[in-house]
Amino acid sequence: MTAEHTADPGETAPGKESASASLRPWPNWFRTLFLSDLWERFGFFGMQAILVLFAVAPRDEGGLGLAKADAAALFGAWIGLAFMLCLPGGWIADRLLGPRRTLLLGAAITTAGHFALATPLLWLTPLALVLLAVGMGLYKPNHQALLNLMFKDNGRREAGISLIYVGIQVSALTSPLIAGFLGERVDWRLGFAVSGTAMLIGTVQVALARPQFQGVGERPGRPLDAETARRVKRRAGTVTGILVLLLGGMAAAGGLTAGSGIALVGMVTIVAPVIAYTVLYRSRELGPGDRRRLRSFLWIFLGSTLFWSLIAQDGSSLTLFAKHSTDRDVLGFEVPVSWLQSATPLFILVLAPVFAWLLLKHGGGRAGVPAKFSAGLLLTGVSFLVMALAAGLASGDDKVSPIWLLVVYLMHACGELIVAAVGIAAVADVLPRRFIAHMLGLLWLFAALGGGAGSGLVRLIDVIPEALYYLLLAVLALAVGGTLALRRHTVARGLAPEDAAPPVTVKEGDPL
Repeated sequence: MTAEHTADPGETAPGKESASASLRPWPNWFRTLFLSDLWERFGFFGMQAILVLFAVAPRDEGGLGLAKADAAALFGAWIGLAFMLCLPGGWIADRLLGPRRTLLLGAAITTAGHFALATPLLWLTPLALVLLAVGMGLYKPNHQALLNLMFKDNGRREAGISLIYVGIQVSALTSPLIAGFLGERVDWRLGFAVSGTAMLIGTVQVALARPQFQGVGERPGRPLDAETARRVKRRAGTVTGILVLLLGGMAAAGGLTAGSGIALVGMVTIVAPVIAYTVLYRSRELGPGDRRRLRSFLWIFLGSTLFWSLIAQDGSSLTLFAKHSTDRDVLGFEVPVSWLQSATPLFILVLAPVFAWLLLKHGGGRAGVPAKFSAGLLLTGVSFLVMALAAGLASGDDKVSPIWLLVVYLMHACGELIVAAVGIAAVADVLPRRFIAHMLGLLWLFAALGGGAGSGLVRLIDVIPEALYYLLLAVLALAVGGTLALRRHTVARGLAPEDAAPPVTVKEGDPL
């Protein structure tokens, strides 16, 4: 999140307020949202644990038979697309369907995607991945929206989110152990079917729980007027027509391959954040101070992009490294590759209270946001130095201990606990409160850009030695993290509120 084990960029890390370990004191609607999210994340992490392994498996073993770089790029492109669709998912709820119905629609589409992957029809795989991305884009932002709408007390809200966060980590820990084992050792389809079954349970729970919400989130908050609806339909029709013509032309010419599809998704995830940021920056509702803070926050957006593109390696290149370059034999039992992906959520469960205390203790000062963000990037850079050394030791037919990967996953867990919490918390103070949903959507889009960039970066594995690939990632993270650390005071001044920022420090048009 990866965008993934903690915090998708739109989820909130646990704060200083602890939640009850039991669901009994909580209302029925909260138990429904808690359990539906637990099942949704169980399906997501189970599918993620075996997707790349399924993609590289030969056709005669039931896999897609993709090259290693294509399989790793597929995962990055899919994550990028799913993150990117969270912004329109929020818009659909806000303007068309309302959060509860959009949440239910997303859950149903996600269920269909999992079961499409579970069929023996390989040609359904691209459609299944699109369904999963669309479903996640509809589900995730509206699950959070319903929580915010239903909770009236802020303290209760924070405690509830903390409890849900624990549920996410439990799913991330257990689902690779179950779905991963069944997929790797029995049949890929069975692993995907387990994820689909989990999502089906969550979907049924949400569908049956409608009375619990007492009409909250049933209607769009800002429904479209007739003229705007007509304009949206025209634009949607135009975009759909262009996509159909483009994809149809590529298919007719024989150019619609796995590689071209991944490249197309990657291109969209790169273009969308640039357009969205530019449109917001030029909004007439923003004043000079708002634009100054938005310019400075671009450092955080781009740092987030880099961070999530690196963390996306957990489910792609690092999974392939675990498969081919680690000795996983323990007392005669070969540990499934997918089981190693349970390490990050385990580390997060153990370390989350520690990092919540550290972030609270060292939260003062204007330079806090860029300094903490740079610390997360620097830690991730060091993790890839470790990976470069491990890949160097595993050259040829030699294999290394999985402990190397566990050390890397530990560093990634620490980095996620810093970056996810700091990025989401900082969004609230950049623009006026009415823009907070818009800013969170932008954070999703820049995370999508990270997924798209990661799908391109990982192709270097086929061009350069693996150790050099990880070394380049380390240098990139260390360079950006170091630059942000050096400029932390400048960035902090740019993020300061009107009464705290000297009017001549940052001028319109000044470089970042």
